[in-house]
Amino acid sequence: MIFALVALVVLALLASVHRYVWRRLVGDTTAPGSALRTAGTVAAFVLPLLSVGAMTSGRIGAPFWLQQVLAWPGFLWLAALMYLTLALLVGEFVRPVLRRVLARRDAAAADRTTAVLSSEAVATTTSGTRPRTEELVPAGPAPSTTSADPVPETAPPAEPEPESSAPDPAGATAPATADASTADASATPLARPSRRLFVSRVVGGAAAAAGLATVGYGTANVLSGPTVKRVTVPLAKLPRAAHGFRIAVVSDIHIGPILGRAHTRRIVDTINSTSPDLVAVVGDLVDGSVADLGSAAEPLAGLRAPHGSFFVTGNHEYFSGAEQWVNHVRELGLIPLENARVEMGGFDLAGVNDIAGETEGQGPDFARALGDRDRARAAVLLAHQPVVIHDAVRHGVDLQLSGHTHGGQLWPGNYLAELANPTVAGLERYGDTQLFVSRGAGAWGPPVRVGAPADITVVQLASRQA
Repeated sequence: MIFALVALVVLALLASVHRYVWRRLVGDTTAPGSALRTAGTVAAFVLPLLSVGAMTSGRIGAPFWLQQVLAWPGFLWLAALMYLTLALLVGEFVRPVLRRVLARRDAAAADRTTAVLSSEAVATTTSGTRPRTEELVPAGPAPSTTSADPVPETAPPAEPEPESSAPDPAGATAPATADASTADASATPLARPSRRLFVSRVVGGAAAAAGLATVGYGTANVLSGPTVKRVTVPLAKLPRAAHGFRIAVVSDIHIGPILGRAHTRRIVDTINSTSPDLVAVVGDLVDGSVADLGSAAEPLAGLRAPHGSFFVTGNHEYFSGAEQWVNHVRELGLIPLENARVEMGGFDLAGVNDIAGETEGQGPDFARALGDRDRARAAVLLAHQPVVIHDAVRHGVDLQLSGHTHGGQLWPGNYLAELANPTVAGLERYGDTQLFVSRGAGAWGPPVRVGAPADITVVQLASRQA
């Protein structure tokens, strides 16, 4: 019942967001019945269906080829929807400012036009009131009425003025002014929707460009592969002989319908290029079954480290058949640490199952992994989720290596990740225990990373006795 309510809330939220994006990018910027509006409306229905298909196809056992077909457009649209919505929300603050600027510009232009018309009207009035008799009656004494050539009582009609001359103020000027006023009044209502349309197109176009460019940048970050980070961690109990021991930490590879064999090969090559002493794969290796993704994971057999490559489960392994994957990575040469511990030269290396395994009776067992060890030795723990750090502190762990958070993956997702995890990325101390959280080498859902670049970290242990 609770799950159904949550699902309804999520669907309602998605529908509202899609409606908002459609309105701002399509409804406010295109004409009814136009080809652009039709295309935008069709996309507003098709894209969310693809996203739902991408998220559910793997869970319902759809053929792997169908999962691949749905994954790219469906997951990319989710990322695009997020950044388009954020950009449009910012645009809501820009929209009134832009309208105000345009209104002031139009008002200034109207004032200039009125001033020009007024000056022309004054000039017209001045030229039109001059007496016409000045041009017809000569200066001097009035002629006698008894003259032989009588002067006509009325002056002959003046020649008609060209059409370009100023009109008589008592006649044409008033109608012309009225016509101008009428035209200006009739133009004002037409200017307002035009201004709104202009603002909608500018803001919508800028938001679309910003949102899609962000998604493109984030996709390039994932497809280009993880970068290598290096961090030195001093351990008080580490002997001098183990000083400088290097552990290549990789998490959240997420082999799946989008990131396949080439992605795995790129990660393996990057790890081998660092020449580590030990490789630690700390969970969320896959998003799918061994049957679908076993071949995509095969490059892991090429990992090279003199002290071996180790693996612990993440929550996504329990969505994908954890037992089958544990057996498969063992066949590829990795050593699974299922609530187990091995002694290395100078420290103990332990690993616990992910807490998602509790639903299958295979959750983390710290007592089994760490209970009977010599606490005078340094201990390094592999655990997928950072939230188990407090159990690690209670069992005297010196360093915990984790993943799971992706560093937030999609900004501002890091703020949400902080609510659910003690550490989102990097190295922090909890009592006598240090916790290092990797951002991960892959991506879950959208193959996009913004503000949280993928990484592989070489953790170099340092002895205080060195």
